[in-house]
Amino acid sequence: MIFVILTLTGLREYIINAIPMEMKMAVSAGIGFFITFVGLQSSGIIAGDDATLISLGDVHSGGVLLTFAGLVITVILMTKKVPAAIFFGMIITALLGIVTGIVPMPSAIVGSVPSVAPTFGAAFEGLMDFDTIFNVQFLIVVLTFLFVDFFDTAGTLVGVASQANLIKDNKLPRASKALLADAFATITGAIFGTSTTTICRIYSRCRSWGTERIASVVTGVFLAAIFFSPLIVTFTSEVTAPALIIVGILMASNLSKISWGRFEVAVPAFLTVFMMPLTYSIATGIAIGFIFYPITMIMAGKRKEINPIM
Repeated sequence: MIFVILTLTGLREYIINAIPMEMKMAVSAGIGFFITFVGLQSSGIIAGDDATLISLGDVHSGGVLLTFAGLVITVILMTKKVPAAIFFGMIITALLGIVTGIVPMPSAIVGSVPSVAPTFGAAFEGLMDFDTIFNVQFLIVVLTFLFVDFFDTAGTLVGVASQANLIKDNKLPRASKALLADAFATITGAIFGTSTTTICRIYSRCRSWGTERIASVVTGVFLAAIFFSPLIVTFTSEVTAPALIIVGILMASNLSKISWGRFEVAVPAFLTVFMMPLTYSIATGIAIGFIFYPITMIMAGKRKEINPIM
């Protein structure tokens, strides 16, 4: 609800437009690194290690080999400029996984729509106890989630917009509409009991079609997909990981738009990019980079270039 209020007042859009262009590019690239890290981790290509924190996973396992095969297939399709290469790469990888027995065969193609009864409306149960929600501890929890979701959404929106070349004069046209849709989707998702519904959930799919105009069609296909829920067992993390890695590569191209020769810009940009995957949080990466940005800019004598919001 706070999201809706902040969006209607224009504050969310104002904050996004106040972010310097080079920091927007850092956010976009950082999300790319984060997405790639998620893909590498979920597929088992990288794994936890007590001595070094992370290390190369079991490259002889079927899941890792399937991911590598899917990555090679998708890279070839992308290099050959095949339309919807990422989408077709996932389909081919899924079929290859079924043939080799790594991916389970779906029990059916069409199934009944899963019931929402266990989670629908459960969010309201806690609101009935006023002593639980009207206290300092609960307010801290709300503000913490508000901050994380605010900058997760802002960062992803900036990443999507920059990748699609939608940012003009360091501003995102009609950002308020996207933010308002996100705010209402967050409320709707909470009522249904899903994880937070944000822009990043559909980004990698929309990006694979190569145009933002088809995004609404893809979203509609997601809605129709609930009738094909038995097929979800086929699209395991090993199948989707190559798509995440490729999207990360595409978003990393924004690094070229950062003036690395300017130390006062390079420091916050680097920390933004680097800390997102290492802290496993888009919001934390943004927070660290945005704290250093005014410090380095002021010390470089460029106070006038800093927006008061920053």
